[in-house]
Amino acid sequence: MEFIVLTIESTASTNDDVKQAALLGGPEGLVIRAETQRAGRGRRGRVWESPEGNLYASVLLRPPFPPRDYGKVSFAAVLAVGEALDSYLPPQAIRLKWPNDVLVDGKKISGILLESIEGGLVVGIGINILRKPEHAQYPATCLADRGTVAISDQTIPAVLNSFLSALDHWYGLLITEGFEPLRTAWIARAQKGTLRVRIKDADIEGVFLDLDSDGSLYLRSPEGTEHRIIAGAGDVLANEQGFSSA
Repeated sequence: MEFIVLTIESTASTNDDVKQAALLGGPEGLVIRAETQRAGRGRRGRVWESPEGNLYASVLLRPPFPPRDYGKVSFAAVLAVGEALDSYLPPQAIRLKWPNDVLVDGKKISGILLESIEGGLVVGIGINILRKPEHAQYPATCLADRGTVAISDQTIPAVLNSFLSALDHWYGLLITEGFEPLRTAWIARAQKGTLRVRIKDADIEGVFLDLDSDGSLYLRSPEGTEHRIIAGAGDVLANEQGFSSA
């Protein structure tokens, strides 16, 4: 896929910008990156703090499959973020939190927001490069905190280019071979162990068992009950010690 990257200084939301461009006939592969966002958001309408120095970008895709399967693209995106960070962090420190976050040593460094539009899909990413949010709901980190590599003016474009290259691979694989290769790769890098998932106002705690063929999460509760949680229906939460991981 050919990506067309437009960089702007500030905007309310790169997802909104790409949605507007899509309505005007924007091509698949259009990418809008902003240095700051005034109204960035995450899943369920949560505020995504967007200070200067981090990566905020949205990609327009036009998947050749039904909208009911669009959620699988989030696994392609989160795998791509993980690979983009591999050059900066020890791979064993990076874990993928169901359904669409990336953790480093148990702290959130990136999130994905998918929003469907007529005839397409917007994939928004946020990656903490120089700064972490001051009022995060969960423990957060950034590349600069890790101290493993020098951060320069070229880091954000480099991370974006690596992400887009990996997204092209995983999205292409999803189209040509289906979800199974993504499922296998995601499980290999998944946050496992004991997880706590919030569904509306109720919490379900259990040990990670598997990822279903549609992206649903399987947990086994301490009582031995197996729970299947549909992707998009819940969020894995932090506990007092941070995120659990295998």
